[in-house]
Amino acid sequence: MIKSKLAALINQPRFEYTIMILIVINSAILALETSPSAMALAGPILMLADKAILTVFVVELLARMLVDFRGFWRDPWRIFDFFVVAIALVPATGPLAVLRALRILRVLRLLTSVPAMRRVVSGLLRAIPGLSSIVFLIGLIFFVFSVISTKLFAQAFPEWFGSIGASSYTLFQIMTLESWSMGIVRPVMEVFPLAWLLFVPFIVITAFTVLNLFIGVIVDAMAAEHEEEAREGRDNLMAQNQQILREISALRMQFEASQNPKPSS
Repeated sequence: MIKSKLAALINQPRFEYTIMILIVINSAILALETSPSAMALAGPILMLADKAILTVFVVELLARMLVDFRGFWRDPWRIFDFFVVAIALVPATGPLAVLRALRILRVLRLLTSVPAMRRVVSGLLRAIPGLSSIVFLIGLIFFVFSVISTKLFAQAFPEWFGSIGASSYTLFQIMTLESWSMGIVRPVMEVFPLAWLLFVPFIVITAFTVLNLFIGVIVDAMAAEHEEEAREGRDNLMAQNQQILREISALRMQFEASQNPKPSS
């Protein structure tokens, strides 16, 4: 009886909206706690409100566990909620004081509460296998160009190309197109006029080709996630329609049986 009432409560849209509002309010409180003036003005109130909202989150998770304990631990989103809230319950004293800063992770619960955000995260997770091969490809490209640039420019520009690590970081800056021309390439070209033969192909391969592969894989994964969700919705709708048809058929049979009673012997 208690489980059914709790299930009816936590499955209501108003309950989810309330939790979302509390998450936003809690995030604002945690942001205000970083302001000395706000803490001087209303520090005790903010701390009390933070503890009250955290209590609500704990009660919510306990209610979900009570309703469906096994299902709770099978849902990765609920496990994520559990760890985010659990971090806030760890005593933030001594060497664990850094955990106080991690309380802001509670705002990430919006990912589980907003279906659109959850769909985006699911699409990104689905894209990881495809992205791994692209990461390996771009790592190989970086290694090749880092070795070449280190051998060519290490003596003249040791700060940028003095080692493979330094060359990789410099090439990463070039790939992002952040001050790549006036900040790095043109100074190098003053000493090595043909250096553009190395940097321009690198930019074309990485910034304009490989990175677009990242976007393509992510978009494809999100489209697949959306299609799977739409297919599940259609399947659920078909199942509901079939259940309704079966119930209508049963009612019709009962009605016909009541209209045509069997003659008594």
